[in-house]
Formats: sequence, C-alpha cells, structure tokens
Amino acid sequence: MNNQLMEIVLPRLARPLYHQLQQYQSGQMDDDQFTRSFESLLRRQHVWLAKHGVPAARAALAIHGAVLVLSAPGMKAEAEETGEPLEIVEFRAVQEAAADVAENYGIRESQAARILTGLLARYGD
Repeated sequence: MNNQLMEIVLPRLARPLYHQLQQYQSGQMDDDQFTRSFESLLRRQHVWLAKHGVPAARAALAIHGAVLVLSAPGMKAEAEETGEPLEIVEFRAVQEAAADVAENYGIRESQAARILTGLLARYGD
C-alpha cells in the first residue's frame, strides 16, 4: 500500500468524521443519521479517489485502513470495557474490514488483512 495514499486519505476522513462525531455526541444526530452520514462520507472518498486514478481495491484498502486507524481510540475503549486484550479487538476489526474488501473487490481476504494490519501498525498510535 502506498504510504502517500494513506497520508491523503487520513485527513480527508478525519476532519469530516470528527465533525460528525461532535454532532452525534451533542445529540444533533441520532444513530441512524450518524450511520448514513458516515457511509456517505466513505462513498464520497471512494469516488474522489477513483476520479484521481486510484484503482477501486486500493481505494477500498486505504479507506478501510484509515477507518481502522481513526477507530483506534474506540477499539481501546472497547478492549477496556470488555476486558479483552486490545489485539483481539483490533484483530476482529481487521478481519471484518478484510472480509468486506475481499468480498467486494476480488482480492484474497488474507492479503487484505495483511495490508490492513500493516496500515494499522504504521499509522495507529
């Protein structure tokens, strides 16, 4: 995965997602509104990357990787709440993302998981 791609995708997702989270936490958005808004944000990012010549599978991996990185605080909180090791929570999140990419973009799930794990390790806290 091209590191330059992640350095473009991360801020393009982080800013609007942070704004959406603030609206959600302040009660300006309910669960359904937040979910729809988040899904719309991801679709817009995928379209933007496609318009800039990024192949669909690479775009999906970059977006999923960015979401995993941005979700790190939530995964840490989940690990603390459930008493599970953080690695187990991260593993499940990576597996779900890899399965989605594999199903929708025709790459092997193991390959997607390896790439996503690398992105989370490189860009995570």
